[in-house]
Amino acid sequence: MQYTHLGRSGLKVSRLCLGTMNFGPHTNEADAHAIMDSALDAGINFFDTANVYGGSGHRGWTEEIIGRWFAQGGERRERTVLATKLYGTMTNRPNESKLSALNIRRALDASLKRLQTDYIDVYQFHHVDRDTPWDEIWQAIDVAVQQGKILYSGSSNFAGWHIVQAQEAARRRNYNGLVSEQSIYNLFRREVELEVIPAAQQYGLGLIPWSPLQGGLLGGVLKKEREGVRRRQGRAVETLQKHREQIQQFEDFADELGHEPGDTALAWLLHQPAVTAPIVGPRTQEQLEAAIRALDVSLDAAALARLDDIFPGHRPAPEDYAW
Repeated sequence: MQYTHLGRSGLKVSRLCLGTMNFGPHTNEADAHAIMDSALDAGINFFDTANVYGGSGHRGWTEEIIGRWFAQGGERRERTVLATKLYGTMTNRPNESKLSALNIRRALDASLKRLQTDYIDVYQFHHVDRDTPWDEIWQAIDVAVQQGKILYSGSSNFAGWHIVQAQEAARRRNYNGLVSEQSIYNLFRREVELEVIPAAQQYGLGLIPWSPLQGGLLGGVLKKEREGVRRRQGRAVETLQKHREQIQQFEDFADELGHEPGDTALAWLLHQPAVTAPIVGPRTQEQLEAAIRALDVSLDAAALARLDDIFPGHRPAPEDYAW
């Protein structure tokens, strides 16, 4: 396994991050525990979750599954860099969502209880809260740090200027601020190259891409379709039909390289200088093993250029659209 620092922090994390959103709704607890054990055995020490994971009928389910896994011992907690998130609505009561000081306190304590741990390594804001001042947010986080309940803070789904707001408010308080940003980023979705990535690099944030295979569209969807492995419905069918030629070019090029499409897509992210660790969210052991293969895929300059031809990206703003 390869390791790198999370942004400008001294925290070392694996180049793949284990996403746990499927644990509970799509992967039963026994299989989830087995996947986490396999991830640790493979050297993946970076796990990502959120307080809302588990579905509308059982928010917190995923954290509970992870907590029972930690409770098995074997230094599972000590070997894991644990990241969770808050923002989403947990109940229909007031103050049970977003980033008020009150919700930060309550949501953090609730996550700690579900996760059966006394601290979170990286506590992430799942979305920007336009209604709460950053001074309030950072004061609440500072209290949690002083209490030993969290070590680092991260953001998710922030625009570039939200990162600037957060970091400048933290600077005024002589506080470290954010160490990471979690955004959708893959060969299909490259909008973050406009402003989020430049902001993250300027302020020393590590980028943790979610949906690295764009919901499976970059995972060999046409090959699986021909083999009758998976049938898509609704909007997924429309998206596939709209981009069928582009996806076919990508799968053909992956064949030329001698790699699976999903391995190629993950490897492309790992070759991007701003990326710390793509989040892989396996439902099965086989999907975890496939993700780990991508670490051994090397793409030269010509291969990276060809992928840019198939999936054009962005230059940093404003040069991307002006001069």
